[in-house]
Amino acid sequence: MAIVFNKSFILTILFYYKIIEVHARGPVYTPPDVERLTDHFKRVSIDESYNVSFGGTNVHVTNNGTNADLSLDKFSGSGLVSKNKYYYGFFNAALKLPAGFTSGVVVAYYLSNANVFPHNHDEIDIELLGHEKRREWVLQTNIYSNGSVSTGREEKFYLWFDPTQSFHDYTILWNNHHIVFLVDNIPVREVIHNNAIYPSKAMSVYTTIWDASKWATHGGKYPVNYKFSPFTVSVKGIEIEGCVLNSKDVAPSCSRSSLSSTDPVDGQQFAKLSAQQINGLGWARRKHMFYSYCQDKNRYKVLPPECNAI
Repeated sequence: MAIVFNKSFILTILFYYKIIEVHARGPVYTPPDVERLTDHFKRVSIDESYNVSFGGTNVHVTNNGTNADLSLDKFSGSGLVSKNKYYYGFFNAALKLPAGFTSGVVVAYYLSNANVFPHNHDEIDIELLGHEKRREWVLQTNIYSNGSVSTGREEKFYLWFDPTQSFHDYTILWNNHHIVFLVDNIPVREVIHNNAIYPSKAMSVYTTIWDASKWATHGGKYPVNYKFSPFTVSVKGIEIEGCVLNSKDVAPSCSRSSLSSTDPVDGQQFAKLSAQQINGLGWARRKHMFYSYCQDKNRYKVLPPECNAI
């Protein structure tokens, strides 16, 4: 005997399973419209902009040099480093993250000069932290200035999309006015220029994947399980434009302190967030941020001074 389901019953079942899916990942929100800063800069190839930093056998450049796959296996992680060092700039990579059980895996897109200044380095970090549950990658941002590694300035966000299914843009804008972290052009964090925490030296740009079992997931409770390796992040959509520090220069080749046409991110449109971007920033922080060092009174008996301005 055939079983016949009416249309309303089928829709009810579909709605039920959709709710289960949403509840498994938390509420799914539609992001607001914002300016597409990534449309202002030229995309360049991996070959043009990067060298291999480490794990060369786990770095595979594809699509005539425009894309790269970086892998982590039980022998090594892997990474790319920019051919130039930059003071200020616009830095973007489109990433597609590994799927499945990724606890302890970290994909990082960041600026650093730790190789040149090991005791007083600067760093601007976007770190994507794997998780023991499928698709629950976490976005962490952080800043170090002049070696201030004893005071972390982390903020953590849940993503509003599945980062393993397609490419998404992860961006750092750094100029004399502010540092802005963006995901798909939506600002998630803004750090206004403050000498106490602001990077002060030219940095290289890195894209890496590595084993952070000791700290990345619940303080290292869930280490990398290499049964699921290799873990591979795909990279494309490179935009990397800023004040280049040439080997013969004492200082980078554009202004540090004034609005200047020679600095690609020091024009008026990059000096402060627009109304649309402020709306996007508020949306990201209300809906998706679940940790900020400025709210961590267990970690800091006295909150860092810049928290008063947030």
